[in-house]
Amino acid sequence: MSQSPDAEPAVPADLNLLRTFLAVHRSGSFTAAARLVGLSQPTVTSQIRALERQTGRELFERKPRGVTPTPAADELAGRIADPLDALAAVTGPGARPPKAAEPVHLAGPAELLGTLALPALAPLVAEGIRLRVTPGLTGPLLEELRAGRHDLVIATDRPRGRALTAVPMGDEEFVLVAAPVWAGRLAGRLAVEGPSALHEVPLVAYAEDLPIVRRYWRHVFDRRLVCHAALTVPDLRGVVSAVTAGAGYAVVPRYLCAAGLASGALVLLDEPADPPINTGYLVQRPGVPGPAVARVRERLLEAAREW
Repeated sequence: MSQSPDAEPAVPADLNLLRTFLAVHRSGSFTAAARLVGLSQPTVTSQIRALERQTGRELFERKPRGVTPTPAADELAGRIADPLDALAAVTGPGARPPKAAEPVHLAGPAELLGTLALPALAPLVAEGIRLRVTPGLTGPLLEELRAGRHDLVIATDRPRGRALTAVPMGDEEFVLVAAPVWAGRLAGRLAVEGPSALHEVPLVAYAEDLPIVRRYWRHVFDRRLVCHAALTVPDLRGVVSAVTAGAGYAVVPRYLCAAGLASGALVLLDEPADPPINTGYLVQRPGVPGPAVARVRERLLEAAREW
């Protein structure tokens, strides 16, 4: 009889398979687990496959570097870790594999992770906290968070429902910028002609549907955007680079172009009294976080006060 998707997976009686599974779960890698339990990497892989066949569940998602536990793996580890550790304590220290710190899985927008989050977390990595970072869009990342693939997600929208805990991190301000060569041509015209003065300037955008630019037009100019992008690149850092090189104008978060504005490589084309902003949230998966997750969460919230 096939197992119901919601049924609790049976725990096999083979302690060797369970010990190997726990080593993989704790180390995040078949190779590291092989060193911990004194087996070859192919043997560890074979044992995990055997355990997956016995439980009827996929236990690890294979990645280019290491593996990520599935929710079924987290549930199984929670059931067997204490009994196996107690057994290892009785049978001797050599029978208990050293417990490696489990990595903290953090996800969020690539630009914010690379520009703000990772520099803030560098001291924790130096102290021994292990991180696995996944860039992506908020919607899919929150679904993966609910499925247990991440511990923390930096989201550009507040998640719906009460299953996830979300804490505001701060507001990002959107600004309208261009290189000095375009700013010089537009000097004074935007105030007189409004956004129509930008029609002759190429637009550089994050996506074809221009979500950030459209929002700026509605909020600041109270008008509907009617132009198309000359260049799209799905990374706001690339947008800033292209605009700095003179490709045209763009609407981007201020934190990404602060250095360019300070150096004069970029120029603000507009300075509205009420610029559009977007609130970011730090979202945590359900359950009690481990100490490493709590440290990463605390550090991100501290650093966000300075962003």
